[in-house]
Amino acid sequence: MKKQKVSIITINYNNKAGLEKTIKSVISQTYPEFEYIVIDGGSNDGSLDVIKKYADKITYWVSEPDKGIYNAMNKGIMRASGEYCNFMNSGDCFYNCKIIEKVFSEHQTDKIITGITQMNASPKYLWYPPQKITFHLMYHGTISHQSSFIKTTLLKESLYDETIPIVADWAFFFKKLILDNCTYKALDEIISIYDMTGISSTTPYNEERMNVLRKMLPLKLVEEYEQNKYGYHLIEKYTSLNKVGKKILTMWAIILSFFFTTNKN
Repeated sequence: MKKQKVSIITINYNNKAGLEKTIKSVISQTYPEFEYIVIDGGSNDGSLDVIKKYADKITYWVSEPDKGIYNAMNKGIMRASGEYCNFMNSGDCFYNCKIIEKVFSEHQTDKIITGITQMNASPKYLWYPPQKITFHLMYHGTISHQSSFIKTTLLKESLYDETIPIVADWAFFFKKLILDNCTYKALDEIISIYDMTGISSTTPYNEERMNVLRKMLPLKLVEEYEQNKYGYHLIEKYTSLNKVGKKILTMWAIILSFFFTTNKN
């Protein structure tokens, strides 16, 4: 069987040292069927020199101003020709040189596959992917995009929402895994080492997540989940219903919300 082609995408802006570390990690991979795409946001710190240094190992690169993290990631997606995409952004790196070879030693079919992440903190610790995706898990957390391989067709049909500054990757995973019920596989393999100085690890983003969530789901259902235990069951059921079922459940959520509010008063 023909080996599956993988597109590895790195975005960078003024992180020269982190970029070189990431590039070295990517180009050292032993798996033969991968392309490497580097999207730089017009850095002025010497990053461009690093890119040119390794240009013969990079399939495609560009250095130009962009509109933010997810605009840069979308640029990479649109250039990707592999069956799966991985985002290994500047500062992050693969756990070792054989990772892609190990992941694709068997033919992968799931739309999103995710492995273990080593968090580059002090002390270092491991983040393990959930074996089962639930609303509860995605409401309170997410999965690691550095350690994920996502079907390119899935990304191209639903590019990252560039109006969401920080959590567009979480919004993508939430929509695809919870609302669209895409196939998912957890890998028992350390995929990446995560640089914890990135924006998503240093900026409070709970409020942005809640704003996104309230746009995705009926407000009453979100309120029920936040206010009492019944919300958990309601939304778990909601995510697996068809359109008619969702309308009926939304109606019941409104009724229940009114009932609980009345009783509390």
